[in-house]
Amino acid sequence: MVDLYGPLYRNVAAHIDAERSHHLSIAGLAAAARTPGGLRALSALAPPRDDRLRLRLLDLPFANPVGVAAGLDKNAQAVEALIALGFGHVEVGTVTLRPQPGNHTPRVWRAIEQQALVNAMGFPSDGAASVRARLLRLRPRAVIGVNIGKNRDTSLEDAATDYADLVSALFDVANYFTVNVSSPNTPGLRSLQLADGLAAVLARVNEANLGSAAVLELDPRPILVKIAPDLVDSEIEAVAEAAISGGASGIVATNTTTSRDGLPSEFANHPGGVSGEPLRERANHVTRVLYRRVGNRLPIVGVGGIMTGEHAVERIRSGATLVQVYTGFTYRGPAFAATLVKALIADADATGWGHITDIVGLDA
Repeated sequence: MVDLYGPLYRNVAAHIDAERSHHLSIAGLAAAARTPGGLRALSALAPPRDDRLRLRLLDLPFANPVGVAAGLDKNAQAVEALIALGFGHVEVGTVTLRPQPGNHTPRVWRAIEQQALVNAMGFPSDGAASVRARLLRLRPRAVIGVNIGKNRDTSLEDAATDYADLVSALFDVANYFTVNVSSPNTPGLRSLQLADGLAAVLARVNEANLGSAAVLELDPRPILVKIAPDLVDSEIEAVAEAAISGGASGIVATNTTTSRDGLPSEFANHPGGVSGEPLRERANHVTRVLYRRVGNRLPIVGVGGIMTGEHAVERIRSGATLVQVYTGFTYRGPAFAATLVKALIADADATGWGHITDIVGLDA
């Protein structure tokens, strides 16, 4: 199955509209999870377990540092299948408080030769109530994060209320939350990641987090912030400090980029953000800048352009403690988690490190 995926993608999936192909893939994974023996079949593609990769981070247990980025399973339809494939965590979303359709189609395009996607989806979401209902039915064997964003029709002035209400609505089904203030596809959203805007959002989110924890007699959830790659170094550092002062538990770096560097000219006027290989070097740079600024004060989740096992090793050596994938999974297929985990194991065998945290930030 692994050997067949590449030709299958190039000869079949790549000729289907990109968004439709994505929906079919998620539906297929969800169907496998519902089919007797389906999860067992998927688990045959999972990587071996290795204690050197196990982590206790954010007071949560990660079987390995490889996770699914937000955007792949927006509405929590394929969580069990993704866990069966060997991912150590799954971040669903972006989830909005109220259902919304997102931007007009077409809104996803492939740049196959460049191993990239261009995405202008604009937070299409079934809404918090539907996502909560799906997650309530699960008994996941891995960490589940929920990526949250404001509705398009919510003003920037009221955005903090949306984020706070999402934390309250989804508190009992999330192991952690990621505050998405960096998508390029919701007008004005990226202004919220700058220091003053982020401080206001985090203040309301923390209030909702502590309030929900008190009511349910549970521990507060870790709150992470997802930032854009299109910031200069001084802005990256300012966002990091704002996240720390605002009580964030970690930073997800990075979202998609508005840059068209490395793409054919036909994509110059396409809306949306770019993910995949063209983002890799920039995402690595942002990770290194963040790590040099925050060190071990906040964990970094590295996402963007991780297309091979070597890329995962590189991102961790740049300062990320966890990594997440989306476009790489799209192009490489269901054995991609195993590919990344095996590369980490091979690096440990070759260089002699005893635990994954031993190499975090070595090349920062």
